[in-house]
Amino acid sequence: MVKVNKKKTIDKSDVPIWASQETELFTHLGANIEQGLSVAEVATRLEVFGPNTIAQDKQIPAWKLFLRQFKSPLVVLLVIAAGASFGFQEWLDGIAILVVVFLNAIIGFYMEFQAGRSMAALKKMVAVSAKAFRGGSLKEISIEMLVPGDVIYLEAGDMTPADARLFNSSQLQVDEASLTGESVPVEKEPAALPTDTPLAEQSNLLFKGTFVTKGNGKAVVVGTGMNTELGKIAHLIGSSEQAATPLEKKLEAFSGRLIKITIGLVVVIFAAGVIGGKPILEMFQTTIALAVAAVPEGLSIVATLALAQGMLKLARHKVIVRKLAAVETLGGTTVICTDKTGTLTQNKLEVEALAAPGGTWAKSDDAADVPLGHLPEMQYRRLLQIAILCNNSEIHAQKRKIKEIGDPLETGLLKFARRLGEDINELRHKSPKLSEMPFSSETKIMATLHETSEGKLVFAKGAAEDLLDCCSFLLDGDKNTPMSPKARKAWLAEAEKMASSGLKVIAGAFKPDAKPGLELAENLTFVGLFGLIDPPRREIPAAIRHCREAGIEVVMVTGDHPATAKAIGRQLGIIDADETDVVLGKEMPDFEKLSAADKSRWAAAKIFARVSPKQKLDLIRVFQERKAIVGMTGDGVNDAPALKKADIGIAMGKRGTQVAQDVADMVLRDDSFASIVVAIRQGRIIFDNIRKFVIYLLSCNLSELAIIAIVSMLLLDFQLKPLQILFINLVTDVLPALALGVTPGGSEVMKQKPRDVNEPIIDKSRWGRIFFYAAIITATTIGAVYFSYYTLHAWEEWNPALYNNILFFTLIFAQLFHVFNMGSMDLPFWRTEVVRNRCVWFAVGGCALIVAVLYQIAPVRKALSIVPMSVADWALSIGAGLLAMVVIRLLRNLKFFQYEKQ
Repeated sequence: MVKVNKKKTIDKSDVPIWASQETELFTHLGANIEQGLSVAEVATRLEVFGPNTIAQDKQIPAWKLFLRQFKSPLVVLLVIAAGASFGFQEWLDGIAILVVVFLNAIIGFYMEFQAGRSMAALKKMVAVSAKAFRGGSLKEISIEMLVPGDVIYLEAGDMTPADARLFNSSQLQVDEASLTGESVPVEKEPAALPTDTPLAEQSNLLFKGTFVTKGNGKAVVVGTGMNTELGKIAHLIGSSEQAATPLEKKLEAFSGRLIKITIGLVVVIFAAGVIGGKPILEMFQTTIALAVAAVPEGLSIVATLALAQGMLKLARHKVIVRKLAAVETLGGTTVICTDKTGTLTQNKLEVEALAAPGGTWAKSDDAADVPLGHLPEMQYRRLLQIAILCNNSEIHAQKRKIKEIGDPLETGLLKFARRLGEDINELRHKSPKLSEMPFSSETKIMATLHETSEGKLVFAKGAAEDLLDCCSFLLDGDKNTPMSPKARKAWLAEAEKMASSGLKVIAGAFKPDAKPGLELAENLTFVGLFGLIDPPRREIPAAIRHCREAGIEVVMVTGDHPATAKAIGRQLGIIDADETDVVLGKEMPDFEKLSAADKSRWAAAKIFARVSPKQKLDLIRVFQERKAIVGMTGDGVNDAPALKKADIGIAMGKRGTQVAQDVADMVLRDDSFASIVVAIRQGRIIFDNIRKFVIYLLSCNLSELAIIAIVSMLLLDFQLKPLQILFINLVTDVLPALALGVTPGGSEVMKQKPRDVNEPIIDKSRWGRIFFYAAIITATTIGAVYFSYYTLHAWEEWNPALYNNILFFTLIFAQLFHVFNMGSMDLPFWRTEVVRNRCVWFAVGGCALIVAVLYQIAPVRKALSIVPMSVADWALSIGAGLLAMVVIRLLRNLKFFQYEKQ
């Protein structure tokens, strides 16, 4: 039993962990390297040591989060306006402005708090697992459940889940840059080390948070959670501020410009009024109203809500966005470079055909579904040995399902052997593995050395063209015959033939009388070919069609055989039936040596086969040179540089390594290409919604500024009050803007060309639209006052309080109805995404109800300077508000405003 002290750490022995002999260490830890820990022992140790987690950064205190809401320059402007109101003893105005500021801060605080909780929930969705031996079998478990004494298995692409002492390895290399700063992967070996070995040279220890870049190995856990080297560092690290996203920076810059414009306008109007003989106090009230009117109070709130709501919606579609900036970039994606296996296909590999020098077998042509009889027995047995022994994966029968742990290709081979009645565990037990040459993207070969009843044998599998180059013989029946150039060429042609039918082809070989220590993949004997089928996902053809309609180019980048890639590409619609150009990895020179013709060919090609991770990186650079916004999928440790280089790095949630997920901008929980298309669509919708509510808020605020300025310059006496402006901005602006922020998006979203990611939220054409909207709202609002004066109240005395109310309520209804102008112009009014958004109707109805209720409350009427209005006055205000919407809608259809559709 492991010895534990009062601090809930393992009692230290006299010898450091890295210097301990393996047997002594295993005894000290209570570890069983053959069976692993039992369920009961794990439960006991979890109670003692706790979960294997690093303490999270301290959350920002609620009071700090609340105070942060006052940092906006627009809020500062309102606070100054409130202070000035108090200075002139306009107590009610000053208090009302501060109430609005605090109310806005409370809403912003709540939104940011909820967004933080949402992000925490999203992080939990990307659960990290580890492979550990429990109760005699290898199982995938959450890393939080690891305890000291657990025996873990690691291979290329895995993140080390805890501090562990290595006891078995094969060409194991680990990237420890996150811990030691060493940029070159470190070789790891199980041998004990001197007691004075420094941390950076402890080559038999694996440290939590580091990544395996090559090979594989087994290790026993010696430290978890905060009792790891990473945990020690975490004690010393304070929380850090998250950098502002590009959208936040754009909004901040926009707010700064708005303040400058407002200050300039305030100075001009104040000076003009004073020169025109207006009382200073009255002009001061006007400037406060201008300052209040200029501030779109709901801007930051709605932006936060739109991003958070969009991320949660993506999570429901199995897309986890790890970086907020990715949401903004998604809508501008122009090229998607996607892997084939598991992303475009189902990643459910099954052996469909075998081809060997002694015969062939195809599952589709064999009712008995048994290769024996089609192939000589020796070749059949050798192929099964390769499938089971040259394999690091495992399968377990669980009721009616088979639990697969490891690479889908390897589990496909194991399922094939199991289906033929082979006892996988028994064969592995009788033929223990002595050493291994792990698969790598460079060699495309895996080889293992085993002690068998026939002596020491090597079994190998890999890409046909690479493995055949390592074969000096071929197994014909039960005889080894020399591999002639003609035979090698013939088997390459057979592999091409199988691949052209859509099969994933791998070759198998063995070597008798192998000598330990020599190169395993030399002088092999070719046994035959496995043809595995991986059916395309049903939803992919439609997703690729949507990409084409959206102006997005889909490029397949795979390590698979070119004929297989071409066959799948045609099935999915990536290439047309008559397209034949496939760029092979061996034809791709280094980026520095690329000619203009090479770059043009790469940019035009739709399929790249037998591509290395380095070539993926070069391909991204070629696209980015042409100003493309590139999305790149990846799952392996070697894909990390390409994922980082891409504008949108997309990692796989099911089969992706932790390394890939760690550098990616988003993670697909279902590994499906269709989810990428959903994410792009949602990214476009989010940006469109942000643009909609910014245009809405600015056109509303600009109309308020224009009305105040016109009334002031014409020396009219029915000016809007600061409190009235605050009421309009808080009640009738924010709710419709919030509703716009959650608009589902129209059917035309994926029929538009990708936008330029450097394009501002409001470009020149949209500024023109804002001024146009504001002009119409201003004209109809002031027009309603004069219409009332010359018709409804033509024989009555001039009543500035009444006309102020008509101005006030007409502006409210004009802005409420204006929200429906934010819909698409390509659709009839009743079919636009805004009109069909129930939240918009609830917002408009809710605002109208608030106005009606508050009108009945005497203190509110007094504060807002409201006087009784006749039914005709109310009808005029509502009708003028509707008129503004209708006029805008009609004029938007004129040729002059057709830029909106571009």
